[in-house]
Amino acid sequence: MNGGPIITTEANHLTGSKSPMGEFAARPLRSKRKKYRWKKPSLKRRMLKLKRKTDPLEGAPQARGIVLEKVGIESKQPNSAIRKAVRIQLSKNGKQITAFIPGDGGLKYIDEHDEVIVEGIGGAMGGAMGDIPGVRWKVSAVNGVSLESLIYGKAEKPIR
Repeated sequence: MNGGPIITTEANHLTGSKSPMGEFAARPLRSKRKKYRWKKPSLKRRMLKLKRKTDPLEGAPQARGIVLEKVGIESKQPNSAIRKAVRIQLSKNGKQITAFIPGDGGLKYIDEHDEVIVEGIGGAMGGAMGDIPGVRWKVSAVNGVSLESLIYGKAEKPIR
C-alpha cells in the first residue's frame, strides 16, 4: 500500500466487512438459528427424510405382497378380541409387515401364498388405528379382486 491510513472499527477489523457483527446483528442471529434448527427432531426427521426411509411402502399409497401366514392379534385394553391379520412379504423390497383384514369373515377369502394389496389403515400420522397394536396397514384386495366384493359375494376369488 501507499502508506495511506486504514480506518477500521474494533468490531469489523477481524472480518474485513463493513457490516455490523455484534451479538444481536442479523448475520450471527441467522447463522445461530440455522445451526440450532437441527436440534429440533421434527426438522431433522423431515430434512433427512427419515419417515420415507423407515416406511416399508417407501412413500407409496399401496403395495403388493405375498401372504406368509395368518395371525391373530389380541386387541388392546379395555377391549377383548382377536383381530385377524396376515404377515405379508412385500414384492418391491422384501420387507415383512403385518396387515389387518377388515370385514366380517374376511379371513376365509385369504390363503397363504395369495397375492394381496395393502394400504394404510388410516391412523394418526400413518400409525396404528384403534385397538390393534402395531398394525399400520390393511388388506384391500386379494388376487386382484377387492376384499369387500369377496365378503359381500359380488365376486369370486380367482385361483392362482
